[in-house]
Amino acid sequence: MKFKMILSSVKPDITDNIVDSAKAAGATGATIIPARGTGIREAKTFFGLTLEAQTDIIMFLVEEHLVDKILAAIKEAGQFHKPGTGIAFVLPVEQVAGLESQLDEFKKRVKETYF
Repeated sequence: MKFKMILSSVKPDITDNIVDSAKAAGATGATIIPARGTGIREAKTFFGLTLEAQTDIIMFLVEEHLVDKILAAIKEAGQFHKPGTGIAFVLPVEQVAGLESQLDEFKKRVKETYF
């Protein structure tokens, strides 16, 4: 079974919506990491202090065959067509440990999808 990692950087106020949409599209869970960041639109300053935008990094470890559907759901839920709303990208996963308790469910879902 092959997996991919979807990483998404979004504003904290839409994190729950992103996670809910991804789960509806087939993701089984998510890890959310609070972060700070800056992008093409430079951080604002206030009395000489830089105010960095708060962001959440959402990580989804998903089965390879679900990536396109989940990524599309994330993009739509996050309204990524609007400037400054967020990004998402996919990384390859070479090996996975710790999913043994979920393997039966993964195998069942693959059979339902393809057979």
